[in-house]
Amino acid sequence: SVQQSMLTGESLPVDKMACPADAPSETGPGAPHLVFLGTSVVSGTGTALVIATGPTTLFGDIATRLTARVPETEFEHGLRRFSLLILRTTVVLVLFILLVGIALKHNPFESLLFAVALGVGLTPEFLPMIASVTLTDGAIRMAREKVIVKQLPAIQNLGSIDILCSDKTGTLTSGQMRLDGAFDSTGGPSDRVFTLAYVNSRFETGIRSPLDAAVLQHGEVDVSGYRKVDEIPFDFERRRLSIVVESPDGAGRGRLLVTKGAPEPILALSTACECGGEVRSFDDSTRRACAAVYEKMSADGLRVLAIAYRWMEPRDAYSRTDETDLVLAGFISFADPVLGDAADTIADLKRDGVTVKILTGDNDLVARHVCRQVGLDDQRIVSGDEIARMDDAALGHTAEQASVFTRVSPAQKNRIILALKRRGHVVGFLGDGINDAPSLHTADVGISVLTATDVARDAAGIILGQPGLRVLHRGIIEGRRASGNMMKYLLMGTSSNFGNMFSMAAASMFLPFLPMLPTQILLNNFLYDVAQIAIPTDNVDASYVQRPQRWDMRVIRDFMVFIGPISSVFDFLTFFVLLHYFRASEPLFHTGWFVESLATQTLVLFVIRTMGNPLRSRPSRSLVATTLAVVAVGVTLPATPLADVLGLTLLPASYFGFLLPATLTYLVLVDAAKRQLVRRMRL
Repeated sequence: SVQQSMLTGESLPVDKMACPADAPSETGPGAPHLVFLGTSVVSGTGTALVIATGPTTLFGDIATRLTARVPETEFEHGLRRFSLLILRTTVVLVLFILLVGIALKHNPFESLLFAVALGVGLTPEFLPMIASVTLTDGAIRMAREKVIVKQLPAIQNLGSIDILCSDKTGTLTSGQMRLDGAFDSTGGPSDRVFTLAYVNSRFETGIRSPLDAAVLQHGEVDVSGYRKVDEIPFDFERRRLSIVVESPDGAGRGRLLVTKGAPEPILALSTACECGGEVRSFDDSTRRACAAVYEKMSADGLRVLAIAYRWMEPRDAYSRTDETDLVLAGFISFADPVLGDAADTIADLKRDGVTVKILTGDNDLVARHVCRQVGLDDQRIVSGDEIARMDDAALGHTAEQASVFTRVSPAQKNRIILALKRRGHVVGFLGDGINDAPSLHTADVGISVLTATDVARDAAGIILGQPGLRVLHRGIIEGRRASGNMMKYLLMGTSSNFGNMFSMAAASMFLPFLPMLPTQILLNNFLYDVAQIAIPTDNVDASYVQRPQRWDMRVIRDFMVFIGPISSVFDFLTFFVLLHYFRASEPLFHTGWFVESLATQTLVLFVIRTMGNPLRSRPSRSLVATTLAVVAVGVTLPATPLADVLGLTLLPASYFGFLLPATLTYLVLVDAAKRQLVRRMRL
């Protein structure tokens, strides 16, 4: 009997035995003829032949996988694609401006500075700060929910997952065996059966199994009237344990031998059964009826032990040969109870777009029982043997369709997660054992619990302070909130920056002077970025957090291509008004466009921050205060002593009569274009 929880995560020992040479060639932890490095023998003896050592063992394979390079997560993948998009756009614009300046015979040095300033203006240089502050704020919120965030990007990944793979024990269930019930031979509740089981476990002197502990913790029985006489200890061949006691109701009947063990051998040794206080002799139909009782319990995923007894004559010692002609008292069943909120939380996750899949080293019956209790589909259960026969393509298809995988090895869990990632899913994995470490390492976000093994905690990016999925569900919502605020910065920055840079590139082709000085470009960009420092505190629409969120480059590109030119149209209108109505000098032109550019690209945040109606989506107070303060600074700068240093001059009051309606019209048009883009994306 071997304890191999570090490979399977299951708390109960499993039986191992020699198999015939033509036995099935199973090589996973469920193989009845294999024992593994890192496991321990609970009872029994045997001679083993070594067939694998070091990295070729299951335990060694786990260690090898943990040293491999971590696969790219969804956050890293999105960040890389976004960086390439910005890099390509910046290089094209900068080279275009430089070539135009040379062709128009502008000052080469000023053209170079102008082109470099444009490149800086197009780059979302505050992205690292916005991302760090947003994720840190999310980590602080999650810490209040007793969730430890070890790696900040894990929050973004958590908000993106659409599949959560979970080990069963300790995550959906408590991880501790509990007595489910005591029943007589017909399946009816029986206090007497529990009393006999309690006496057996109470006077046992060997290593107590989790089942014995569950019996003793279930309730206390007064055993003061019992006195232990002898014990026939458990061994692997018999699969049972017997206690001989002097019983308070044994007057005239002798001593009581109480046997507890596997139902099959105890049923075979019994010649009668007890029901309702009556003892009935066994015939074939009665024996089959008793067998059907425990078989039904086993089919429900319960661990079942049989309880039998026999009255014995007093003598000095007793042996295993006395375990005959037993009276079957009944059965006790055990379950690893499902956590109270597991079913409701799985339903909430499904509602919010996250599919839960179970990857367990336990058998089909137990897994099916748990799935029924938590509301998971148990129609298709895939075993580790089936997975071993599948190639990666077939496994990817199966992994999408099935919800429950049983008797899976650590390597097979890893294959399932990789197969799902190759199919375009963002995968989270929740586990707590050494066997879960490779999967925690491979998943987009690895999640463990404080009570997990050291190896599992080290491999995970997020640690739950308490078991269960409820706190994890709140973490997913928090991850989506963080993702939403980062996406606001990206959409606002890329669209507004692209529009302004495009305007500058176009203006440089027909103006006899630079449309804006390099220092003014950098100041404009700096103030614009300052307006966004409060984005991490902003509210996120409820509709946004109801589904997984990913970095969709198509959305960012479309906002840049379609929203940016709207900004350019109003820039060109500003050029026309400044040159033809105000007959602007170079300083007045620079100042007028500086103020208009800062106002439009800053205030547009109130439109872009929500995919719905901006009048119904309330921004945070700090975001409103910061944005309006930056606009006020931009408007008042030309009236300060810094104006001469920055190349700015006072604007005529009539200019603001143009600026105010132009800005409002710009915001209305951007909102209309945004809604059209949203409708097209949903189609």
